[in-house]
Amino acid sequence: MKYKKEINENIFRGYDIRGVYPTELDEDTAYSIGLGFGSHIKRMGKNKCVVGHDNRLSREILTNALIKGITETGIDVVYLGLCTTPMYYYACIKMNIPSGVMVTASHNPKDENGFKFAFDESGNCKGQEIQDFLAFIKKGEFEQGEGLVEKRDITEDYLALYKESLHFGPRRVKVVVDPANGTTGMIARKILEMFPLDLTFINEESDGNFPNHHPDPCVEKNLDQLKQKVKEVGADLGIGYDGDGDRLGVVSGQGTFIPTDKYMIAIVRDIIDKVEKKEFLCDVKCSKCFSDEVERLGGKTITYRTGNSYTKAKVREDDLPFGGELSGHVYFRDRWPGFDSGIYAGLRLLEILSRSDKSVEGLLEGIHEYYATEELKFTSSDDRKFEIIDEIAEYVREKGYSYLDIDGVKVLYEDGWALVRASNTGPNITARFEASTPSRLEELQKEYTSLIERLNTEEQ
Repeated sequence: MKYKKEINENIFRGYDIRGVYPTELDEDTAYSIGLGFGSHIKRMGKNKCVVGHDNRLSREILTNALIKGITETGIDVVYLGLCTTPMYYYACIKMNIPSGVMVTASHNPKDENGFKFAFDESGNCKGQEIQDFLAFIKKGEFEQGEGLVEKRDITEDYLALYKESLHFGPRRVKVVVDPANGTTGMIARKILEMFPLDLTFINEESDGNFPNHHPDPCVEKNLDQLKQKVKEVGADLGIGYDGDGDRLGVVSGQGTFIPTDKYMIAIVRDIIDKVEKKEFLCDVKCSKCFSDEVERLGGKTITYRTGNSYTKAKVREDDLPFGGELSGHVYFRDRWPGFDSGIYAGLRLLEILSRSDKSVEGLLEGIHEYYATEELKFTSSDDRKFEIIDEIAEYVREKGYSYLDIDGVKVLYEDGWALVRASNTGPNITARFEASTPSRLEELQKEYTSLIERLNTEEQ
């Protein structure tokens, strides 16, 4: 195992480090990242950090290399072993050790892995912080020492957190749960069985090959098995989790996919009269129906850039009671420590149902409906994708359109919007469109997808 100065720069992305194992992210890369991480936090005055990993097949070789690098700088490691990302977040809070690394690629394909990391209390690194960290590693000026490794099991404390944060009503809700063979399979049943629920599980066994479907619950096709099981057993609700457990997807009792922005409306309707500050965050990808409803209820919407590291930090910095983004990350701060957990997010909806005789559709009655596409992906190299966004911004300016540039380009029309942005988790450009009518939606989609495809094929 050796220091790798010529590290692949493209794996240092907008919210974390992520790449294909072993071609982009190998043992020497993980070791070098460990050397850099340990040295950086040591110079910040830290002497200890937390490390955990999800269930991906490359987890052990990358985690062991990472820990070796960290301890060789003299930093002690509290090692959680196999855990969900929310369990890792809570361990940092519970032990008052804000520095740490979670080895995970979240919902990315099975041959990828990566690192979510935090240097201090400010939370997961993002944006320029990650690029600065890359530059720091490439300098190779590392600290030396002999750090220790302490194995810690956070499970019992984590279960207690759920027990004290939820209060179910008299109705026993019937729910189907799909961990997607991800890491939540190790803990979901233990948590959910603490509450008065009628439970059915599918794809519960932990398997880093994700043999049944891709572990991204906010892509509707990945919930086909969940939909079928919900209808088969006559459940009130279906809930799916992603690979590392920090995101959720929701299916109604009728087998209908409930996008996260509509899930968020159900939550806001429930808590707005219970919280002092009536401000709620959504990301640029969320439907206008969310801000419409918040305003109707007398609240205020804060629209922010996409990305777990950004949205979670913004909810904390602005002291908001709740916020989330379309990708399935949601943050409760009314009676929860603010980190994103798919299991907890699902339980909050189940808690609402347990105190009501309504279905999920009933909880969402009266929402103003718009027509929207799913998030569309266009393969584009990491070197080219940001250039294309700049060119689209220039196109929009030349047309005289109104737009937001807090995250890519969101073009605003009286009857809809078009969002085009560079993915921060892979070599893609993503786009989403929404409009008041199907015909207008088709117009917007055609205009911008044609533009993306033309720019993407132009000679670089």
